[in-house]
Amino acid sequence: MQNSATNTVDAPPARDGGPLDRFFRITERGSTIGREVRGGFATFFTMAYILVLNPIILSGAKDKFGDQLDAGQLVTATALVAAVMTIIMGVGGNLPLALAAGLGINAVVAFQVAPLMAWDDAMGLIVLEGLLICVLVVTGLREAVMHAIPQPLKQAISVGIGLFIAFIGFVDAGFVTRIPDVANTTVPVQLGIGRLTGWPMLVFCLGVLLTIVLLARKVRGAILISIVVMTVVAVIVNAFADIKSWGLTTPSLPDEVFAAPDFGLLGNFDLFGAFGQVSVLTVVLIVFTLILSDFFDTMGTVVGVTAEAGLLDERGQVPGLGRVLLIDGAAAVAGGASSSSSATTYIESAAGVGEGARTGFANIITGGVFALALFLAPLLTIVPMQAAAPALVAVGFLMMTQVKHIEWDRYEVAVPAFLTIVVMPFTYSITNGIGAGFIAYVVIKACLGKAREVHWLLWGTAALFLVYFAIDPVEQLLGMK
Repeated sequence: MQNSATNTVDAPPARDGGPLDRFFRITERGSTIGREVRGGFATFFTMAYILVLNPIILSGAKDKFGDQLDAGQLVTATALVAAVMTIIMGVGGNLPLALAAGLGINAVVAFQVAPLMAWDDAMGLIVLEGLLICVLVVTGLREAVMHAIPQPLKQAISVGIGLFIAFIGFVDAGFVTRIPDVANTTVPVQLGIGRLTGWPMLVFCLGVLLTIVLLARKVRGAILISIVVMTVVAVIVNAFADIKSWGLTTPSLPDEVFAAPDFGLLGNFDLFGAFGQVSVLTVVLIVFTLILSDFFDTMGTVVGVTAEAGLLDERGQVPGLGRVLLIDGAAAVAGGASSSSSATTYIESAAGVGEGARTGFANIITGGVFALALFLAPLLTIVPMQAAAPALVAVGFLMMTQVKHIEWDRYEVAVPAFLTIVVMPFTYSITNGIGAGFIAYVVIKACLGKAREVHWLLWGTAALFLVYFAIDPVEQLLGMK
């Protein structure tokens, strides 16, 4: 498959770069060590916010007994799991897919699961979910589901993720904000506060312009150059301007560079403790929800990012998929075992792909910087989202170009593709988009008398999504609400 991002980099040298090159197949995949390094840094800077956001979400909640997790220990746990699992994915999966604590799942754990039980019981459910996902991988079921997805839906997943990741960039930078419900308006989001104001917004807008100009001029390192330049600009602006807030991270030089890691949360989980706190049915529904969300978030990310990198084979399959999925499942286990919530593959990995990364060597760089964050967190978290988010907008454009491969005149695939694409950003969820596309696909095929063309795994998956979307009425019918 032709990769839209490859136009931003020059042709690689056709020579053997030694053992490192052969192990990661760098030259074979049309990349260079320089591109992999730049891609690794770009991915880190676009997802470094998790070092701040994950501790905020988890430490801000209380469990059933009123206990809270320590924010400092959560920073250590989040960085450690991201570093270890990203490097393992690089070496074992040889794909530029970084991993860290999953947004969405951490909120579910903090505000829905923890209030029902102790923290170690809640994290035990995350470990259990990860183990069950690994079982699905070992039995071949998870890989079989991904292979059963029709090519048009895979392309739609990539496009949907492109729109989703661009929307994330706009929202995280504050370019798009939610209108307060008290306004009684039917418009859910707006431009800034109704207009663009403040220095942080200027930094973001300039960053977007800089990134797209560099991409248009096919400058090597365009995305990383933009992040670094706009971070410097943000630091200067912050030093001289009176700014109320930059959001999660403030671009100011820290008082101290080093911070001692605190590993106190490692191993604080109880695998079956939840069964003593709530009913078995409640545990089953919680684990089912976590598995389905983790399962399909990862599936969408892996397909979307590898498609954008041009790494899908002639059948549209992800290379080494079994290993990739097993590592992702192990990441969920590691996240629960460290109390940092389930770790999963990040769509921000697309920023590294946009910078030219094509192999797992980029992960060595990303994971290495996360490892440094264990000791240099104050220094490595000064990049504001206004400087990093333009990369997400640019990558959203690159992924959007795959929409041309979908046959829009064939409604039986075009309608499910459309729903997959629009539901992802509109509901802020990869899983919801995939679910909507799957259900629409099997229903339309059945109504056209083509039910036999649908793989039985898609029928089963669509049925699971029906339960997933109807989880609230199901809980009410079962007397759980």
